[in-house]
Amino acid sequence: MDYLIESLAKRILGDISWSPSPGQVMKKWREAFQISQGELAKYLGITQSVIADYERGRRKPGVEFLRKYVQALLEIDASRGYKIVNELLKGYTLMLPYIDDIGDFPTPVSVDEIVTAVNGFIPNSSIPDVKIYGWLVTDSIKAITSLKGMEFYQLLNFMIGRVVVFTNVTSGRSPMIALKIAPIKPPLVVFHRPVKFDPLALYLAEKDNMAIIISTSKDEKEIVKRIRSLAQSVKV
Repeated sequence: MDYLIESLAKRILGDISWSPSPGQVMKKWREAFQISQGELAKYLGITQSVIADYERGRRKPGVEFLRKYVQALLEIDASRGYKIVNELLKGYTLMLPYIDDIGDFPTPVSVDEIVTAVNGFIPNSSIPDVKIYGWLVTDSIKAITSLKGMEFYQLLNFMIGRVVVFTNVTSGRSPMIALKIAPIKPPLVVFHRPVKFDPLALYLAEKDNMAIIISTSKDEKEIVKRIRSLAQSVKV
């Protein structure tokens, strides 16, 4: 839940920052959360007129203020039982049964670091020079057989810039065929202890500039634990 709320916060912050009229978008989100100017101002420890000035474009918000502004919206909603957050997260929660673990690294990590974290090896000679910004662990059979068309594409939204770890892998062919037709592809794929790795999976990955790692970790819990340990060891 924490990760999803953080993702929602980034979405709101980006929506405000990207707009040519940030004050109007600030007002849009405040009203979407059903929070009055007075309540929000009190929570932030400022006067209501300051909120009004931002929303009318009389003041230009800085990044740090916007972070506090968005955080206040989420925390006030949390005190109300996440009434609005739960509605906004419905599109995300559709994917939750198929995501076993997900997160972002404080700073990008290398493929070598991922190889070490998952007790893996790369089945070809070259190590791609890509940076990995996060991770996603999913059960390959559950995701591929249960998700339909657009649902699978929704799952792909979580894969951008991340290493994707497929567990419960037989040969690796099915996940790579699924990714072959997808418009968005992860830069790095990990197959956890495939029964018999299919060379076709490697061929498909190389054609689409995706790197593959074979993980020999004991189980999914060990992979998650070691990737999270890597995330904690990365310096900002």
